[in-house]
Amino acid sequence: MLLKRFSFVALAAMLGLAMFAGGCAQVEQDTLVFADAGWDSIRFHNDIAAFIIEHGYGYSTEVMAGSTPLTFTSLREGSIHIYMETWQETFQDTYNEAIESGDIVEVSVNYDDARGGFYVPTFVIEGDPDRGIEPMAPDLRRVDQLHEYWELFQDPEDSSKGRIIGSPPGWEVDIIMEGKVEGYGLDEYYNYFSPGSDTALSTAFLTAYEQGEPIVGYYWEPTWLMGLYDFTFLEEDEHDPERFAEDYTTMILARPVTVTVHKDLPDTHPDVVEFLSNYQTSTQITNDALAYMHENDVGSYEAALWFLENYEDLWTQWVPEDVADKVKQALAEER
Repeated sequence: MLLKRFSFVALAAMLGLAMFAGGCAQVEQDTLVFADAGWDSIRFHNDIAAFIIEHGYGYSTEVMAGSTPLTFTSLREGSIHIYMETWQETFQDTYNEAIESGDIVEVSVNYDDARGGFYVPTFVIEGDPDRGIEPMAPDLRRVDQLHEYWELFQDPEDSSKGRIIGSPPGWEVDIIMEGKVEGYGLDEYYNYFSPGSDTALSTAFLTAYEQGEPIVGYYWEPTWLMGLYDFTFLEEDEHDPERFAEDYTTMILARPVTVTVHKDLPDTHPDVVEFLSNYQTSTQITNDALAYMHENDVGSYEAALWFLENYEDLWTQWVPEDVADKVKQALAEER
């Protein structure tokens, strides 16, 4: 792997510290540290940026792994330099505080079209001629239409109602999704079913899709499932804070997923910050990368190489021509 990975515990042990109790770890000037907060898409973007930084700019890179609170704290303190997927909506107050205090700098929006809500397989609406599937609900577009289709999504354990698959239990969005079912009056027509885990949720959607069966429930993007298969997001009214607070009957507010850096990086590595300020992808690109990883049973590094090979027209706009040439040469040697 290009990125040298180490955990918080391992780093503390190397430095003779007790889990950062004695202060922030320091790395050599030309080694840039990325945050790995535990999900595949941030690793994918880390590996893209690291490949470009190492081969185009000549700096070494490392990754520090940990939970979102730990990695974000380390970004503020300076033992992490780069956060490629800052999901600010998960800790908005802390994020705003870090921006306002100047501890971190938001340099770009990686993508701003991530979303979560109710999805159905697209063949439910449009059919799938290649599989001999006729449209089942050709007029279905919105969540507030679901009461008309409860029989299509019949609960196998209760034939008097449909079944809406909810979020995995314990997730904050689970409260929101169950609240939406009640807010739209769908609890009269549907049972809200807990999948038990995110694995069980993805398995339910995957099984239904492959068997050509209707299913409706909570999902989100970017994920490998949304990259690998064709699902349709059921629309709602645009987010309205008052209505949402009352009964959740508007879209979940989607905030951009940003690239942030420690406050010192613009001064110590302005060339890297200039590159990162141009870094912008999309939810669909990230969906497709996660699907590539899943379908080919490869890691984020291989997905990054796939991206660099297939999206040259995009990433070469992020860097000067001489840097792009060095990256392309390194990519050719890698392959």
